[in-house]
Amino acid sequence: MSMTRRELLHYFGVTAAGLAGPGCIGWTREEAIPVDSWHKSVCRFCGSGCETRVGVRGGKVVKVEGLQEGWNRGRLCIKGLLNREILYVSDRAQYPMVRKNGQLVRVSWDEALDAAAAGFREAIAQGGPDAVAYYGSGQLFTQESYTANKLFKGGIGTNNVDGNPRLCMASAAFGYKSVFGADEPSGCYDDIEHATTFFVIGANMAECHPVVWERVRDRLRTAPQTRVIVVDPRRTPTARDATLHLQLRPGTDVALLNAMAHELLRTGLVDRTFIDNFVTFRKGAADAPPLTREDFQKFLEDYAPEKVADLCGLSSAEIREAARLWGISQAVTSFWTMGLNQQTHGVAANRMMMALHLLTGQIGRPGASPFSMTGQPNAGGGVRDTGSLAHALPAGRLVSKEKDRHEMEKLWGLPEGRISPNPGLSAVPLFEAMREGKVRAALVMATNPARSLPNADRYRVGMEKAFLVVCDSIFPTDTAQLADVFLPAAMWAEKEGVFSQSERRYHLVQKLVEPPGEARSDLEILVALGERLGHGELLKARTPEAVWDEWRRISAGSTYDFTGITYARLKELPGLVWPCPSEDHPGTCHRYVPGKDPLAKKEGRIDFYARPDGRAIVYLSEQGPFREALTGDYPMILTTGRRLEHWHTATLTGRIPQLQGVDMDYLEMHPGDAAVMGVNEGDLVQVTSARGSVRLQAKPSMRVRPGVVFALMHSMKHLVNAATSDHVDPISAQPEYKMAAVRVERVKEGT
Repeated sequence: MSMTRRELLHYFGVTAAGLAGPGCIGWTREEAIPVDSWHKSVCRFCGSGCETRVGVRGGKVVKVEGLQEGWNRGRLCIKGLLNREILYVSDRAQYPMVRKNGQLVRVSWDEALDAAAAGFREAIAQGGPDAVAYYGSGQLFTQESYTANKLFKGGIGTNNVDGNPRLCMASAAFGYKSVFGADEPSGCYDDIEHATTFFVIGANMAECHPVVWERVRDRLRTAPQTRVIVVDPRRTPTARDATLHLQLRPGTDVALLNAMAHELLRTGLVDRTFIDNFVTFRKGAADAPPLTREDFQKFLEDYAPEKVADLCGLSSAEIREAARLWGISQAVTSFWTMGLNQQTHGVAANRMMMALHLLTGQIGRPGASPFSMTGQPNAGGGVRDTGSLAHALPAGRLVSKEKDRHEMEKLWGLPEGRISPNPGLSAVPLFEAMREGKVRAALVMATNPARSLPNADRYRVGMEKAFLVVCDSIFPTDTAQLADVFLPAAMWAEKEGVFSQSERRYHLVQKLVEPPGEARSDLEILVALGERLGHGELLKARTPEAVWDEWRRISAGSTYDFTGITYARLKELPGLVWPCPSEDHPGTCHRYVPGKDPLAKKEGRIDFYARPDGRAIVYLSEQGPFREALTGDYPMILTTGRRLEHWHTATLTGRIPQLQGVDMDYLEMHPGDAAVMGVNEGDLVQVTSARGSVRLQAKPSMRVRPGVVFALMHSMKHLVNAATSDHVDPISAQPEYKMAAVRVERVKEGT
């Protein structure tokens, strides 16, 4: 059954503010069940972080709606409403299980946790601390990711701590850290009301961050002169709002952004005063010798628009127009997400996005901000801020820095030298190490790597080989089926914790209802496992509030300082944006701005205080060669993405019966390419890369440019990631989902 968007709304009894496009939403739902009590909460889906009101009756969540006082102004998208449905899908995990004689069978919690601990102890005895690993998620609460990070790095003694945020935004995190000295965006959603130009690159916000995009459309309605530049290989619903749509060839973003910088400098549409006072130029690393603006301008000579236009699949006039629109704007807000991050030039592309803002002084003013969006509800605060990645430590510290390790050892009450100086394994190398038998045991929480990893079939072998403890709210998932021990987890309003979101806002999710069966919160599970592994003394904070208070104390004095975001304030307010160093501070919209950011101490327009010299860096970033060249065997480019109604591997949304009619098993291809292949709408086609293949229904569409095909990442029937690329960015280790060389063939009947 296939269901249109309008039919879906009717089915759910949902009305919307308008139906001109998927971004035009203000979903409401007809009252069906009386509500006994209302509670403030947060959506558990994307990184927008929409504030909600949750209605409870008889111990069940019966209604979810947008919070009028929230930044989202009462709006929710269709997934936001479905926070209610996901709690009650039929496949909720309820009981612990242990594999016996090849089958997962129900056991007691004690038996399951004992088995998990025994598996970890055996792996450590055989291979040392680095023989075990933790693979987490941007869907866990901050307290949960923080505790897992502490247990593995401070307790067990391995930095093999990574998670699915590595797959979606590591390049943005490395970009911010290398340019400004600190991770996370500098602006906030309020910038939208002040921007005169939006530059959206590698982001289909109308479907992936629809409520934020609706706020952009509010700006367009109230200030029609506002311009929108969209850079995307597809003509997405976001591109429908564009003043200028650059339908570039996938993977050429660095060349395009360099060309725009070339044009801005050539035409003088830069802020020389800002550059002279607040910017330095470097090539390679942050501690490389400083270069001059003239060096940068000379470097860009190879990126003149006419020199890169063919590579980008654009005209030089289009590139010049994009640069001109940027250069003449009073305030530019740029948005980007996985389209920019998920490529082997991801860090370079992020650096160049930030460079355009620095060259033109488009930062630290209302409406002027480089703003990367996150894909999960707590990938920023829960994972990036807590340092729950293989190279990181809490609050911006790094494993590789002795001073940072010693600071954390002191804060965690550990002996000096306890934290390993060796960065752990990031996502793809971690699962490769499992395949090779080097990592013998792993704890996977709230994510489904057996389906979400690129070149997934290769890494499933590692998950089958290792001792795998899987903790999730749903059973079965692809990963849960490979588990040796499965632990049922509570979800969203069934437990308590703090989420962050894309604008650095921390907000509280309250526990409102009991989880199903014997499911427990991930925090309880981590503490119980830590006890059995002999690290109970390390995990003294065991309630969500106690862990939050410990984490607040650790943030004190750092560039992440949110000491003032107490639990009491979180319960009262619709979140606070850090830095927020005292309990009377209102939160910070614009970082680095003296008078607005409490950490900015210098006088003047801006203070990049996280950099030793107070100057942000513009890097000389090369486009570089493609990791996968197109050949006669693989002449087309496969790129992947999402649609409005579904989320990630559809572990949650795919179990909602009504959404199962929303198609996610098709391949968009240009009608010209389809005609050459003799492919018609609905024909079965096979997409084959050097790694694997997937069969999907053909959907000829002018949305994609010739030579490019597009598939959704959600498909539950077909493993799209059998064909995607596991090449990674050399700095961020983020995989290149957005560009795989493939061939497409019509499948003959009976084959």
